[in-house]
Formats: sequence, C-alpha cells, structure tokens
Amino acid sequence: MSAENATFYDTEQQIKSKQRVADHGEVFTAEREVNAMLDLVKQETERIDSTFLEPACGTGNFLVEILRRKLAVVRREYFPRRGSCHDYELHAIKAVMSIYGVDLLQDNVEACQTRLFTIFDEEYTSVCKGDASDAYREAVRYVLTQNILCGNALSMMKVDAKGQDTEDFIVFPEWSFPRNDSMVKRRDFRLDVLLKENGDEDNYDTFSLFDDDAMNLDLWEEDPVTKEMIPKPIREYPLIHYRRIAEHE
Repeated sequence: MSAENATFYDTEQQIKSKQRVADHGEVFTAEREVNAMLDLVKQETERIDSTFLEPACGTGNFLVEILRRKLAVVRREYFPRRGSCHDYELHAIKAVMSIYGVDLLQDNVEACQTRLFTIFDEEYTSVCKGDASDAYREAVRYVLTQNILCGNALSMMKVDAKGQDTEDFIVFPEWSFPRNDSMVKRRDFRLDVLLKENGDEDNYDTFSLFDDDAMNLDLWEEDPVTKEMIPKPIREYPLIHYRRIAEHE
C-alpha cells in the first residue's frame, strides 16, 4: 500500500485515509469535541426517548456517546429489581430506537452499527447478567440495521457500493409504544418528506436540495387535531412485542 493511501484511522484518530478525505471529505470528530458539543444539549442527550439523527455519522462518534448517556440514565432509573429485567429492557431498547444515522460509505455504516451494538450489549450483560436474552439482543441488532443506513443525506437517496445515488429514497422507521406496554408500533417514513415543513409548497425554496416528489400530496395527511398537513407513513406494521420486531422482515 502506498503512503498516499495508507490507513491512519483508529478510535482515537480523526482520519481514515488521505484518499477518503480527498474523495468524500471524511474527517472524524475527536471524543473531546464530541462531548463538548453534546454538552450544549445535555438535557436532550439524557432523555431516553429524545430523537437524534446524524446525517454524516461516520463510524458513530456522536451516536456512540449519545447512546452511552442514555443507557446510563436507563441503568440509574430502571436497574432490575426483584430479579426482573423487563423494565430495563423496555427502556434500553427505546434508547436505541431513538438514535438514527446516515453515512455515504457502507463500511462506516457497518462499523457504526457494530460499535453501538457492542456498547449496548456490554451494558445489558452487565446489568442483567444471567437473565440477559439472546432474543432481545437480536431485536436491538435489528433496530440498528434499520436506524443506521447507507445513503446520501444531501439528496436523501440510498447509495450503492460505490457511494452513488440509487433510485431508492432513504426511509426510516418510527418506533412507538402506543399502549405504554411491551408492544411496539412501527411506521416507515421517507426522510425527505419528514424534513419538509408541513407539506407547504410556499416553504419549498428552503429545501431546494430535496426532490419535488416530496411535495406529492399522497405522502401527506391532515392531522385530525391541528388540521395541519403532516408526513404520511409509506408503510405501517402491526403491533408486536419488542423482542419480536425482527419478525416484521
């Protein structure tokens, strides 16, 4: 391997290779800067269900720290009592479900998913010990494959192995617990539609990077309470126990 393309990156460094910097502008944020920036929204990082989307997540430096903070709250508030891990599991998976990321490069996406799962699994095993469930681990792994995606956050399109836009829009799941129990409701939304303002064509110039198709009225519906136009899910799934969500595939 030539010096020009030599690999420099590890978890403490900020550059993977000179060629990737040249091709993709890829520079990673160091841990100190990550924490300083997250401290500006500290309360949100410590809310279990507060949603975060990193549009150029790389290998997950920001998302990893957000998950650490959220899981620390889950441990503090829902540490198993009377031998049951249910409350801990329920709130830990909510923390994972609240974290989303997009990156142009598939190896970054896979590394991000792996780092997030490793942090979750170490914490889960430490808390629940012999009561930890492999089925639950697989549910969390599945959530990460749906929430951390390979795509172009500027065009809002998925990309191929070469980082080129495909014809498929980036689609994220919304995870909710409408009955406040163990049953999860999943609804899928197009990201470009979510980032529009109430389907209002007068605001379209603000989002000139996004495709005109995002204004398609079939992608919007009226809120029954506010009467405003809100994003419409492109797919809905039946309620299912949080340990079984991978069965939706």
